[in-house]
Parts: sequence; structure tokens; C-alpha cells
Amino acid sequence: MPATPTRDRVNPETVHTLPLRRPEWIKVRAPSGENYERLHGIMRSKSLHTVCEEAMCPNLGECWGSGTATFLMLGDVCTRSCVFCDIKHGKPNAMDWLEPERVAQAVKSMNLKHAVITSVNRDERKDGGAPIFAMVIRRIRELQPGCSIEVLIPDFKGSLEALKIVMDARPEILNHNVETVPRLFKQIQPQDNYDWAAATLTNAKKLDPDVLTKSGIMVGLGEEMEEVKAVMRDQRSWGVDILTIGQYLQPSKKHYPISRYYTMEEFTELREYGYSLGFKWVESNPLVRSSYHAYEQVRALSIVHRKLYGETAMTAYEAPGSVR
Repeated sequence: MPATPTRDRVNPETVHTLPLRRPEWIKVRAPSGENYERLHGIMRSKSLHTVCEEAMCPNLGECWGSGTATFLMLGDVCTRSCVFCDIKHGKPNAMDWLEPERVAQAVKSMNLKHAVITSVNRDERKDGGAPIFAMVIRRIRELQPGCSIEVLIPDFKGSLEALKIVMDARPEILNHNVETVPRLFKQIQPQDNYDWAAATLTNAKKLDPDVLTKSGIMVGLGEEMEEVKAVMRDQRSWGVDILTIGQYLQPSKKHYPISRYYTMEEFTELREYGYSLGFKWVESNPLVRSSYHAYEQVRALSIVHRKLYGETAMTAYEAPGSVR
């Protein structure tokens, strides 16, 4: 672990990391506008971090404009060094137990309709920081009733005890991303474990079947199409309800190189295959990220949200590309 936190993941002097030229179907629009500036100001005033900014999400402008934001908790330094990630890696600072209050206050100030809470990994803690997730879920519901909540959690090294702390707070969506195929796990996310991902998603559904479970895959890291489909079959066998598939976009020359860009036809093929497996909602597109269209997913599918706020809180959204 580096003494000074760093975003660098690979050495471009030893690994060929020259970015591939982006195809015409991938266009990332820079965030701008009055609402973006307002929300950015709120984040900085409350000393908060968003994964939207830290991970350079291509949908930042669209999501913030529609009343959705993804907050990065447990600090901004991760104990793991996944080679695709632009969040700093190193030794983290002490846990900030006032962070949930600041996040909840920001959700209220921003008048969000849907809040996504994610975090860095905190492997130095046995509970992985799980109590922070539970605290912020409960506080958001006190301050901003009607705002749905999705938590994008670490694997907690497969710990059932840590997972139960989060699940007892009953988020509308429990998300954990697999990210890549088993063959590439140790190369792409060296401190992660495919079995931990399986345990996290399987146990979440067992602990509370009403909570929607969600998982994501990045493509373009060197996997084969059949390997992606095998992971999708695994995810469905674990009880995952919502699947997201997006193109890996290399943050810098000091990150893992892109193997190739998937075509729009391939993304369509994966979406259709996902529905054939029985997923309730599949987002498959180059710029799809974990929280993309999360507000719509909750209003269409969430039993927890319906029980909390009634039928009037639900909307008949159609899952993209689904066959009804």
C-alpha cells in the first residue's frame, strides 16, 4: 500500500497504455449548467465526495439534472487497487462518524428524488464500514421522506454479519458490482474475490427478498463475450434483479488499457440475453454506470418503496428493451 494515496494503477513505461481512439458512438458530454453548479457548490460546502466526480462518471450532468446523485462515503482513499478505478488508493484516514449526517443534509438541500450511497473499501475494519451505510439510510429517510435509496456496497470480504447491518436498514436497492469475469479477477481487481461477490448478492436476497438486488459488469477489459454471458448466468442464479453493463473507459495513461470497444449491436445482444435469463431490468449501453436510471428502477419495481410510501409513489416505468 503506497504511503501517499495515489490514483495511479499501472506504470505506462512497462505496460502499453496508450488509449484507443473512441468510436463515434461514444460521446461524453461535459457537465454544465446552473443545476450542476448549484449541486457542486453544496457538495463542497459540506466537505463531501461523490463517485460521480471521483470516478469521472460520463452521466454526471444527466443524473444531477434529474435529481439523482451518488455519494462516496468512508473517505476518499480506498484500501484496494483495482486497475480500472480512478479513486485514490492507499492508507485511509480515520472513519468520520459525522459523514452520514452531512450526506443526509446534502440530500435534503439538493432535494434529491433518489440517492445512491457507495464507498471506498475499508479492509482495515472487520465490519468494512457497514454501520455508516445503515446510519445514512436511516437519516436520509428522516430528513428527506420519499427519496429512494440505493447502496452500492463493497463485498465486506463476504461477511454475513457486516452485510446484515446494511440490510437491516432496508435500502430500496442493494448493489454490488462484479465488474469483470472470473478469469480476469486477480489481474483487474487483485484484492477482490469472485466468491465474495457471490456471497454478498446471494445473502442479500436471502436476508430480505423485498430489497432489489443489482450488479454490474464492465466490458472491454479483455474478456470474451461468452465469459460475460457466463457471469450474467451466475448473477441471475444469485437472485440479482437488475443488471447494468457498460464500456470500460480508461481514466488515464496510468490505468489499465482498454482491450476493445464493444459495438452497439453487442450491447443490444447482451441486453436481450439478460432479459432471456429473467432479469427484471437490464441497462446495457456504452455509457451505462451503476446508478443509471436508478430512480426509474425503484419506481417501477421496489416493494420496499411501495411499503414505505404507498402506491402513489410508484410509476409504471418500462425497463429498456424489455418485452412485455
